[in-house]
Amino acid sequence: MAAVKGRDTIPEKLVRSTLYREGFRFRLHRRDLPGNPDIVLPRYRSIVFVHGCFWHGHDCRKGRRRPQSRSEFWTAKLEGNIARDCANQVALTAKGWKVFTVWTCQTESDTRRVLSSLRRQRNKRLLSTGASRN
Repeated sequence: MAAVKGRDTIPEKLVRSTLYREGFRFRLHRRDLPGNPDIVLPRYRSIVFVHGCFWHGHDCRKGRRRPQSRSEFWTAKLEGNIARDCANQVALTAKGWKVFTVWTCQTESDTRRVLSSLRRQRNKRLLSTGASRN
């Protein structure tokens, strides 16, 4: 497990580059927030977690797969990850953050969903301040 990267993964870099290209600026891995989120967009009070399907229990082929050896250990480990993710999301939502999850098996479609929501928020901000966009 030591070889498994926790940050700067390929899906995370793809999401970050897409957000940056669209003009969204963000912070990475803020330790002062529950769950140490992968991407934090303070201006939009939004957070993006980029989750690996296996490690975070996504309902896809890779997420449903469980190792055959040491099954008790892996069950406890993966269920603990899922419970921690849920608790972090609840805590962040309670603090007024909008939380998005991008799954590695759906990086492209989930990123489009996040972009769509952030664009709506940006447009609302522009309309409420009376600024016009060029």
